[in-house]
Amino acid sequence: MQSATVTVPARFNGPPQSANGGWFAGALAQVVLEACDAAATSAVSVRLLAPPPLDRALQLLAGETAYDLIDGEHRIASATLAPDLAAPPSGPVSYADALAAGPGYEGLLQHPFPTCYSCGTGRTDGLALRPGPVASSSEGAYAAAWLVEEVSVPIAWAAMDCPGGWSAGIAGRPMVLGTMTAAVYGLPEVGDECVVMAWPGGGEGRRFHSSTALFGPGQELLGRADAIWIAVDPAAIRPR
Repeated sequence: MQSATVTVPARFNGPPQSANGGWFAGALAQVVLEACDAAATSAVSVRLLAPPPLDRALQLLAGETAYDLIDGEHRIASATLAPDLAAPPSGPVSYADALAAGPGYEGLLQHPFPTCYSCGTGRTDGLALRPGPVASSSEGAYAAAWLVEEVSVPIAWAAMDCPGGWSAGIAGRPMVLGTMTAAVYGLPEVGDECVVMAWPGGGEGRRFHSSTALFGPGQELLGRADAIWIAVDPAAIRPR
């Protein structure tokens, strides 16, 4: 494998001084798929081991069963190819219904990371996702409307990231992404009206689970993700 690096531009932050977990995981997944010569639609599982720094080139190292991302002497993340993900728990709501869920977004009242690229309320240049509960769902589903203004594989991962966390209960206990396993089957186009669905998956201790799916126009399934979230003190999230 040729030497490869991953750098997260500062605008793709989650917590103020570290990367948006979904964007970072998606960027790492894209590099790993290229290094493995795997299909672009293959699932990749990324485990975050430390807050990913911004604007710093991180080195990708190939191991026997996984790829490690290194910042100097510190291991930031590991990634492996993963089995195909199951179908979404249910289909999407309409774009109009996803918009209607937005006023129920708990982050409008209190947000642990208001400058988050994906769902921050203090950003004008992010995805502006507002995942809110779907009133008609018996599964505790959340929905977010996404009007696409820019797109890439890492951005698609970022879109599937934060809605899962809100469905898992970030409003009641601040959390950060611990592990994200995802596959992108296709990318929307700029101007598309997409819907991100999210479903809680229960939890134990400080670990909580969620599933998400990205749907494009015509309710086409563009991506799937499962995630593990870790409850944290937001003030303690700092890169080394």
